Amino acid sequence: MILSLLFNQPMLLLAWLAAILISMTVHEFAHAWMANIKGDKTAELAGRLTLNPLAHIDIMGLVLLVTLGFGWAKPVPFNPYNLQDPRKDSLLIALAGPASNLILATVAAIILRATITIGFIMDANLLFAFLLLLIIINLFLMFFNIIPIYPLDGSKVLDAILVKPEHQNIKMQIAMYGPRVLFFLVILSIFTSFNIFFFVSEPAYFICSRLVNADCLGLLGMIF
Repeated sequence: MILSLLFNQPMLLLAWLAAILISMTVHEFAHAWMANIKGDKTAELAGRLTLNPLAHIDIMGLVLLVTLGFGWAKPVPFNPYNLQDPRKDSLLIALAGPASNLILATVAAIILRATITIGFIMDANLLFAFLLLLIIINLFLMFFNIIPIYPLDGSKVLDAILVKPEHQNIKMQIAMYGPRVLFFLVILSIFTSFNIFFFVSEPAYFICSRLVNADCLGLLGMIF
């Protein structure tokens, strides 16, 4: 798809890349911002408390994201020993990323609907495509990252819930086998036609359609 866009719709490719960079940057910035609010300056000292995409890009992760559809940004570091309530604050830091994606998707949807209402966008032009992609990508990032498997943000939910001594073995098993299962599912989704991550895509498209008041999957088909 990348080569097809590059030769046939290069501006659409740029809009897609811009939406990805903005979404990932806001996500990682939100982690750093929440850590800073909670008293840990690790991310700030590492230069991650910024909306500059260059501070958050992992080259390999970006290349894989663009070419295969799955990738990552640099994880934001934080020191739980600098937090007043390490368990609670670590959870808030983790959830700040997905929450920022929901907020950004909502703002993009409001702008999209407003521009359509006032007649600024008359058809599926480049601005329309960029805003729609921004909504969808952010919703995908949100739902994917709340999967409770390390190193995704959702793993912090398990850390907050599984706190009793008898839970430690469960946490160890999830930490050991969870990433392997996730990697296997990613490979399957890339090289097969199965919608492995239906629990990510279906709610993402559902919320997108409610935000935009139109079928987002159909709108996406119009663009591509």
